[in-house]
Amino acid sequence: MAAAETKLSKNWADRLMMIMIAGSALITVALIVVPLISGISLSFFKISSYNVAATPEFVGLKNIVKSLKSDAFWNAFGNGVTFTALSVFVQLFLALLIALVLNGKVPLRGAIRTAIIIPMLVPTVVVTTLDRYITNETFGIISLTMQKLGFEPIAWGTPEMAMIHVVMLGAWLWMPFMVLSVLAELQSVRGVLYEAARVDGANRFQQFMHITLPHLASVLGVIILLRSIWCFNNFELIFLSTGGGPLGMTETLPILAYRQSFTLFDVGMGAATSTLSFVFLLVVVVIASRFLKLGRV
Repeated sequence: MAAAETKLSKNWADRLMMIMIAGSALITVALIVVPLISGISLSFFKISSYNVAATPEFVGLKNIVKSLKSDAFWNAFGNGVTFTALSVFVQLFLALLIALVLNGKVPLRGAIRTAIIIPMLVPTVVVTTLDRYITNETFGIISLTMQKLGFEPIAWGTPEMAMIHVVMLGAWLWMPFMVLSVLAELQSVRGVLYEAARVDGANRFQQFMHITLPHLASVLGVIILLRSIWCFNNFELIFLSTGGGPLGMTETLPILAYRQSFTLFDVGMGAATSTLSFVFLLVVVVIASRFLKLGRV
């Protein structure tokens, strides 16, 4: 009798698990697969967001070809690659430095670790709004402080400084993710390895290159890939801080797709830009999965 009840209970547990898996699969399809296919399909039509009553006109690959021939597309693509490369490099460098310091014995280490998480809790719209006041060339606190010290204020809104500005802003917002990921992996490295290396005469740099870095290889591969995807696809930070300006110097593919769809009222071209961006990232992920060490996190 007890065995039959146990078997019945196990059958119900298995069924419940299958129902939950099926529900998760349906939600994934509804929220990811359907919008993805819908977005790609829009790139094959000429659709106006100004006249929503107009019948979509099938144009095949014309939108894709037109995008690839557009200077605006390649400018946005180049800006996206630049923003991604600079952001990942700056964030990774600072994250490694901070994680290595916090992995050692420093005063108030717990409080510092907690404080690092704060930028992740602040909405991007709040950060960009405060940034507008802090970096304003006329009355911003940075400009006023520099003037009191006898320096000229930095014109963050110029074409030369705009990209550096959004990269620094993004580093403050997103670096905590990298710090926490690297720090968690550092704490899994056994101390006996460093002790053996010191006995063999290895200095700190040699210990980092031959012990720390190899242990971080897998997590670094994952966070570099994830941060690259997130930076290349980022919309809200650039849109809220510079709007893609000045003179298109910070306009990336998501910003361009938005402008094409809702400013130029050409949803088909906006979808084509998004589709090309998706294809590029898909290729990057496939290549990265073959060369980066993504097997262990």
